[in-house]
Amino acid sequence: MSVTWLDICLGALGLFFVQRILSKKPLGRLPPGPKKWPLLGNILDMPTSKEWLTFAEWGRTYGDILSVTVLGHPLIIINSTKIAVDILDKKSAKYSDRAVMPMAGELVGWKNSLILLPYGERFREYRRYFHQLIGSKSSMEQFLPVEETETRKFLKKVMENPADLATHVRRTAGAIILQIAYGYELQGDDDAFVNLVDRAVLTFSLSATPGAWLVDLLPFLKHVPAWMPGAGFQRTAKEWKDIVGEMVDMPYNFTKQQMAAGTAPSSFVSNLLEGRKLSTDEVFNIKWSAASLYSGKLATLNDGQTVSAIYSLFLAMTLFPEVQKKAQAEIDAVVGNDRLPSFSDRSQLPYVEALVKEVLRWNIVAPLAVPHRAEEDDFQEGYFIPRGSLIIPNIWAMLHDERLYPSPSEFNPNRYLPTEGKEAQQDPRTMCFGFGRRICPGLNLAEASLFISCAMSLAVFDIKRAVENGVEIIPVVDTIPGAITHPVPFKCSIQPRSSKAAALIQCT
Repeated sequence: MSVTWLDICLGALGLFFVQRILSKKPLGRLPPGPKKWPLLGNILDMPTSKEWLTFAEWGRTYGDILSVTVLGHPLIIINSTKIAVDILDKKSAKYSDRAVMPMAGELVGWKNSLILLPYGERFREYRRYFHQLIGSKSSMEQFLPVEETETRKFLKKVMENPADLATHVRRTAGAIILQIAYGYELQGDDDAFVNLVDRAVLTFSLSATPGAWLVDLLPFLKHVPAWMPGAGFQRTAKEWKDIVGEMVDMPYNFTKQQMAAGTAPSSFVSNLLEGRKLSTDEVFNIKWSAASLYSGKLATLNDGQTVSAIYSLFLAMTLFPEVQKKAQAEIDAVVGNDRLPSFSDRSQLPYVEALVKEVLRWNIVAPLAVPHRAEEDDFQEGYFIPRGSLIIPNIWAMLHDERLYPSPSEFNPNRYLPTEGKEAQQDPRTMCFGFGRRICPGLNLAEASLFISCAMSLAVFDIKRAVENGVEIIPVVDTIPGAITHPVPFKCSIQPRSSKAAALIQCT
């Protein structure tokens, strides 16, 4: 007798009832939240898009920490910076694990990437590698010339073809991280490695989409053979896993070949391989940590953090010309118009630095971060948090909290510049890169990329609203939803500020 999907689902339902009957009584009361229905919990209440807005609205009703359940699994949602710090920073030993994702993680293979890696020795090894390379501002200094060189190339491409801004932003992010991770320089606009990573990361976006795969709801289906009727997801997963494997192996092998030829520049991989006899596990860890660095920087989930932030910068400058003018005046006063800004100017550009902070707060790249998982039972604010609960920090709500940021929808870099009798508002970088041991290890790299893109672009370009048929086009402030969001495509006018600015760009 053939097994149908109805049989599988009914069997899973039966197993779930048995699990509920045999499960131990909760040790305390979960945080408040929407009414939970028997068996289903809050599955019918869960939003399908821009979840952070719904979670923030629930927070106004139920408080800064709330809970929902989905088929018996608790989700703890945090809308407050203080509570996020209390749980995810101060108790990071209990809250550094990740949930298992059967399709994306286990079948497609992304479980070995830093973003989904379970907390343990391998995770700590990856973090040690990242800390050696880009874990501090001083360790980042060796790569600042790469950032400046590639950003100069970015300016030239934007001047030549401003309509293709998003492509230029993405290519520049890829060029920078390929050099840092592997010592590889892009081979033209249609680069094989960039195309490979784009294909691989697309598999993550598709395989990690919530609700897209039955195997994520019924994990035992991962054992179903690919030849069974209805098991097409297994064949898809195999195809995608091969692409991911290529992404991990090909650039790593390139660096090894360059090292053997004596032509490899300093990079993440070459530094870790140089003069060492490595075990199989160490090679695996180096390959995957490098792949995590590259895929995470360029296009983790739906779009890359740096890519999204720089695109948001151009959107903000299109919408807020007075902010742009103030930043340009500061750059002109400090740098002049005979050269481009560099990282050596950073300490003398406080308004540009504040502008970068406001970009990160105003159009948040990762509104819900990636959920943490509780490794043991715990209590917080008098509420019970069961072992295995997913902890979701609503970073969007935190960075739009009127208690921290009055008029949160307003784009205002002055928030971070203290004046007489008025303290600076909280630095959004304490939240937007995550919390605890899961904080983004590439935050110094992301900050450097965003700062130099901002300073150089504003030094030479005027970014204005596009005009079509005599009508000014005002971009809509909206995002393409996902775990990593980015602004919806928009039109703007990007022109050199002067003939001297154009000449500076051409000299790059």
